[in-house]
Amino acid sequence: SVEWSLNGTLIDLRPDRRRRLSGGNLVIRSLDRAQDAGIYQCTAFGPLGAIVSRRASLQFAYLNFRTQARSAVSVREGQGVVLLCGTPTAAGDLSFAWVFNEYPYFVQQDSRRFVSQETGNLYIAKVEPSDVGNYTCVVVNRITKGKALSSPTPLVLRTDGAMGEYEPKIEVHFPDTVPAAKGSVVTLECFALGNPVPEITWRRANGVPFPSKVKMKNSNVVLEIPSFQQEDAGGYECVAENKMGKNTVRGRLSFHAKPQWVQTMRDSALSIEERLFWECKANGKPKPSYSWLKNGEQLVAEGRMQIENGALTIAPVNLSDAGMYQCVAENKHGIIYFSAELVVLASPPDFSRSSLRPMLKAKAGSAVSMVCRPLAYPAAVSSWRKGNEPLQSTERISLLPDGTLRLINVTKADGGSYTCLARNRFGTASTTGRLLVTDPTRITQGPVDMEIIVGESIVLPCQIACDPALDASFSWAFNGQLLTKLEPHYEHVGGVRSGDLMIRNIQLRHAGKYVCVVDTDVESLSAAAILIVKGPPGPPDGVTVEEITDSTAQLSWRPGQDNGSPTVSYIIQTKTPFTVGWQAVNTVPEVIDGNTLTATVVDLNAWVEYEFRVLARNSVGVGEPSPASLKSRTEDAVPDTAPANVGGGGGSKSELVITWEPVPEELQNGDGFGYIIALRAVSELSWTHAVTSAPGRYVYRNDSIAPFSPFHVKVGAYNAKGQGPFSTVATVFSAEEGERSTRGLARGSAISALEFEVGWQMISDSPERILGYEVRLPPLLNGNDSASLSAGQYTVNISGLKGNTQYSLTVSAFNTAGTGPRTPTINVTTKKSPPGQSPLNVEWNLIGSKLTMHWDPVVTMEMESEVTGYQVSYRRNRHSEFNTVTTNLTSVEIVLPAADDYIIQICALSEGGKGTVDCVRCKQILHSVFHGKNSLVIKLSQLSVWPGRFLSVM
Repeated sequence: SVEWSLNGTLIDLRPDRRRRLSGGNLVIRSLDRAQDAGIYQCTAFGPLGAIVSRRASLQFAYLNFRTQARSAVSVREGQGVVLLCGTPTAAGDLSFAWVFNEYPYFVQQDSRRFVSQETGNLYIAKVEPSDVGNYTCVVVNRITKGKALSSPTPLVLRTDGAMGEYEPKIEVHFPDTVPAAKGSVVTLECFALGNPVPEITWRRANGVPFPSKVKMKNSNVVLEIPSFQQEDAGGYECVAENKMGKNTVRGRLSFHAKPQWVQTMRDSALSIEERLFWECKANGKPKPSYSWLKNGEQLVAEGRMQIENGALTIAPVNLSDAGMYQCVAENKHGIIYFSAELVVLASPPDFSRSSLRPMLKAKAGSAVSMVCRPLAYPAAVSSWRKGNEPLQSTERISLLPDGTLRLINVTKADGGSYTCLARNRFGTASTTGRLLVTDPTRITQGPVDMEIIVGESIVLPCQIACDPALDASFSWAFNGQLLTKLEPHYEHVGGVRSGDLMIRNIQLRHAGKYVCVVDTDVESLSAAAILIVKGPPGPPDGVTVEEITDSTAQLSWRPGQDNGSPTVSYIIQTKTPFTVGWQAVNTVPEVIDGNTLTATVVDLNAWVEYEFRVLARNSVGVGEPSPASLKSRTEDAVPDTAPANVGGGGGSKSELVITWEPVPEELQNGDGFGYIIALRAVSELSWTHAVTSAPGRYVYRNDSIAPFSPFHVKVGAYNAKGQGPFSTVATVFSAEEGERSTRGLARGSAISALEFEVGWQMISDSPERILGYEVRLPPLLNGNDSASLSAGQYTVNISGLKGNTQYSLTVSAFNTAGTGPRTPTINVTTKKSPPGQSPLNVEWNLIGSKLTMHWDPVVTMEMESEVTGYQVSYRRNRHSEFNTVTTNLTSVEIVLPAADDYIIQICALSEGGKGTVDCVRCKQILHSVFHGKNSLVIKLSQLSVWPGRFLSVM
């Protein structure tokens, strides 16, 4: 329930129609200043007690301004003047402004005119003729927005002359001491009369500059300090100055803050007769004072209850002390509350949540503790018995003050039933449990330190002997982390008393400390081993080319990880734009031992861009290669490789064609590469030289060159560094004249539907060479339209033809200068195509290993060759060699010598050739012959399938 008080008096809501409760909130209608203004506070009551809320003040804003006629104010020009607003009766924040002559012309504030928001007065530092007129003070209540106006005040100039210049006189200034709340906005005003108009400046008394948050307004007349803090407190000075002098006022800003909690209490549940100590602390300025409330009522220190500087002590507590407590901290700027509940407990012993374990297991020789801590208020006194015998403290038995029974160096005789009896002033209770003493557990075979190679698998043993009454579990830790079943390399193997760990396909990361942990009901044991995993070395690093020449490179590198086995040697590999992948190279020293981190690579090619990498080897193997070095180019050099395979010949009349195998780019040794050709007739001694950059071929032309004349030729290489070696001398013949006078006759005859034979006879009356013969005919099925044969060959078989087709052909001789005259054209017609139908209705009879087969004769079509016989081919399954039997009958007998599967094909023969051997048209029969018990199994596979046709089996 909720109650409200106003100015400390309980509000009776029963007869009141203006005020009511809504969910604990107080709702007031038709507010009345006389009845409703004041300090409100709420008190909330519950089963645990009552607490009061913070205080709330309800005030009413209003504005009353009595007006009466005002006399004129007469001043001289140049004189300062103050026009008084008057003092309105009001509540709430007010703001002031002045109207000049008539509304809405307000006085504009500047360095000469100022309206104080503290007094409401209008200050004119130096009157000018333009200031003459009527002035009205306007007061506005910021809360109600109400407005009130004073009577007009006339301002007139005197006629007895202007006012002379004089020093500043400060009319508006702040008090000697200004209290300022933490976080508030502090405003100081300072304005002076004077002629000339004074200039206003501000400074701190300690000389410290103003922080950036400080603002100057209205020509420095107003100093504003937002979010006032402790460091803003201190002395402030306002200085008004003109050429006639200056004046100063001083004041101090004092810091104050309402209380804030820095330490509070918590809800407490204490047993009856215990001691309560609560302490709360708050900061604030001035320092707050403290008081305590219980259930909303003021507490007074007396007897069991002591209050001192925010601390509350009650000793001992009793049931009447239960309730809601509030600590109150207060200074003149505010008051704060903090609430906590005190519960006082009183009950007989209760073991429902802390009974002894029905069965407690312990290994022989260990220490056992049985805790007897019932829920009891006040705390219970405990006693123990084993069976029916009370227990007393001995060398091995300890009865601790908190009710715990402790046995050390237990034996099997200590097993049995134990009972704890607890009692306090409210009653008694007991709990019973049983102690079972077991034999110690031993690890009979644990893991041992091992060395292993990457990729192998091992089993780390962990086997135990333990008491049958105990349950044992096994777990493994690797480098302090528990291994889980999620790791695919690990597998737990073994029986009930074994927790062996299998590690499959060991990697380098599996090296470390392995611990087998055995947990039973009474103890935990462990055994550890170090596993060293050896692998090929890690990649070296930092491969650097220290120095490079035209054929060598000095390298250095940093070693990689040895992975458990010392590095015994290093291997250097190179790669260039001309190699496929990385290649091994020669080095000095030839064998680079594991302690050497530099080497010289030799036998490099000049003017080639190289990359280098290093591999390390240990007893396990060769490791991964290092990152490649930066690309480095060897220096250029004179070519050291001569062109190879110099030859030539052919070409046109008066030409000597010279060919050679170009020098590969990686052997050219520098820029500006080309070839030097040296040639001379066999009968001459002097050489003729020519230079070319074209690779592989050069044509020397001279009208004096006789056809097919021999020349000595050699080819050398050069580059920008100089000339390299020449090749060995080769003999090359100049171009010969074309064959012009050879004539002959050709003949042809058909062999089959796909092939015919061509023969010829040639007669030549000229000395030109004949290198061979060319037979030309229309394009064949394979796309060829000619056949070339060497000299001395006078027949050739042409295949890939169509059946029953006429072909026209010619024959001519040729040499390097071209082909000669062709023979008269001859025509050859191929034979008709072989039968397209395979034998049908194949029947067979198998007796023992003798197979007799029959089939229907093949009937040929009009465009097919007549059948001249049949060919039966057979082979053993999974063999490639066929045996063939030819017959002009429609039957055949075959002896199958082995008990095996056979593939059998039957095709028709004709002048056009064999019938097609396409599987669709060829009968293929797979026979499996099994002897014994007069049984016969015949398997058929890949039979010719035609609509309406079948095979009959006898």
